[in-house]
Amino acid sequence: MSPRLEINYCTQCRWLLRAAWLAQELLTTFEAELGEVALVPGTGGVFRIVLDGELLWDRKERGSHRPAAGGTDPAQSVPAAVGLCGRNGGAGGAGASGPG
Repeated sequence: MSPRLEINYCTQCRWLLRAAWLAQELLTTFEAELGEVALVPGTGGVFRIVLDGELLWDRKERGSHRPAAGGTDPAQSVPAAVGLCGRNGGAGGAGASGPG
């Protein structure tokens, strides 16, 4: 069964564009590996990535959308969780160079 990825984003913060960009990057890079990507609107500053019920990345835990020194960004968390790190020369196929 193909993995289901959820991107929970805050509508009050206007993070739909960020969530949509991330979904596009991941679906383009991992089109054969991901079965579904859902954008889930929320409030209160939420921006989380959940893969098959497992929390991969949470902005509130990280304090930012950007990675800390030596940390990962949201686009790198998904390939690592799905075991795709070897594809496209590492986990950076979807890179951190989008909106943000």
